[in-house]
Amino acid sequence: MSISSTTLIRLILIALMSSFISLLLFCSIHPADSLESSPRKIPYKIVNTYPHPQDSFTQGLAYENGFLYEGIGQFGLSSLRKIQIETGEIVKEYRLRSDVFGEGITLYKNKIIQLTWFSRIGFVYDKESFRLLKTFRYPSAIEGWGITTDGNHLILSDGSHRLYFVEPESFKEKRRLEVYDHSGPVRRINELEYIEGAVFANVWQTSHIIRIDLGSGEVTGIIDLKEIVPEQFRGHQDNVLNGIAYDSEMKRVFVTGKMWPHVYEMKIEQESSPKLITK
Repeated sequence: MSISSTTLIRLILIALMSSFISLLLFCSIHPADSLESSPRKIPYKIVNTYPHPQDSFTQGLAYENGFLYEGIGQFGLSSLRKIQIETGEIVKEYRLRSDVFGEGITLYKNKIIQLTWFSRIGFVYDKESFRLLKTFRYPSAIEGWGITTDGNHLILSDGSHRLYFVEPESFKEKRRLEVYDHSGPVRRINELEYIEGAVFANVWQTSHIIRIDLGSGEVTGIIDLKEIVPEQFRGHQDNVLNGIAYDSEMKRVFVTGKMWPHVYEMKIEQESSPKLITK
């Protein structure tokens, strides 16, 4: 049986249209549609409280060898700090230029990497001296919010529902991950910390920390820290929970907020193990 050229073209067009419709249907199905319930609540317990400089508009937090490293925000007030955790003493500080708004920080090898908000530039410092080594441009047109590392990549947030995985030397983007729960995309993801194979993230202007699966983007747990929000800041739009740091050797988690008087050490239950993270 022979097929005319017109008929053949029609068949090809029908096949292409069917493929296009199938693709649209596939793309319209979000992974969240398969989730039947909200993320489980992760139990926690506050085990220690430490002083925190109350002028710290906390945008990023990291821990190493008894010290907290903190990124401070606000135009004209932004800085990078090293703080003795037991006393809250600022032992080292680098002040950013007045036209940038400091954001999240992370420790990577012998360096500290700090983001800025609108400027689309980041700073790389020597971890010991705080000497500015270089600046870099973001790999895409995003805002800088939070940053952490899994040891192989830098992981950035921009206030949306996405995480960006970036090569730590070239700062080239490698992939993106959409974060979602049973209701759909989870937006306003802010400060980040990599803990035992997952990313924990503050959700801006809430008392929530979410745990994100780095394979699927699913929110697998939520910590509600409303009980530790200072009374004077409950309902505040600016001085919110923001700052997560992890001591991987002692398995300690530290949290604080913008202008908060304290840093809290807590233990939380990890889904991958029935044991608790303890002191």
